[in-house]
Amino acid sequence: MSEENRVGSKIRQIRETQDMTVEELAEASQSSVELIQQLEEGALVPSLTPLLKIARALGVRLGTFLDDMPQSGPVVVRAGLSESVVRFSGKTERQKKSALEFYSLASDKADRNMEPFIIDIHPSPEENRTLSSHEGEEFIYVLSGEIEIFYGKDVHRLNAGDSIYYDSIVPHDVHVAGKEDARILAVVYVPL
Repeated sequence: MSEENRVGSKIRQIRETQDMTVEELAEASQSSVELIQQLEEGALVPSLTPLLKIARALGVRLGTFLDDMPQSGPVVVRAGLSESVVRFSGKTERQKKSALEFYSLASDKADRNMEPFIIDIHPSPEENRTLSSHEGEEFIYVLSGEIEIFYGKDVHRLNAGDSIYYDSIVPHDVHVAGKEDARILAVVYVPL
């Protein structure tokens, strides 16, 4: 398993601690056994949507997959340069290349309710732009570049300095508008 994909080992660790089989986790998260196995082995870059379902099935926050040594005091990240990075493939379950790089701004903060990230978004094929939804809310502030958000039947184009706050239960997709990378600040809240 690569250092880039330590999420798989966390999934396995939490699953085994809860005496849950791969098959039980797959059923509880509405995922395939193959997906769970490949994630745990580090054979593919996880997609955010199934990862949210897996976290929910395990009864943990998404950020739990990034935590190493939870602490109760404040967590300081200098200049937005978090060493806790998770690469996501976007919306596809089987992709092996990262389209999103999430830099956690609260890694190791115990008992947090929000998940703040700096996210580098790379251009991805249009066929990967499927809408997904999950409980909670999201706030996005564009730091650089231009992004496009499909939100239900609406399309929102945002440039550096623009922001959007939305209910993530509405099917949505966030991607680069055009061929240049973008960087955003995103705060995600997903209730347990």
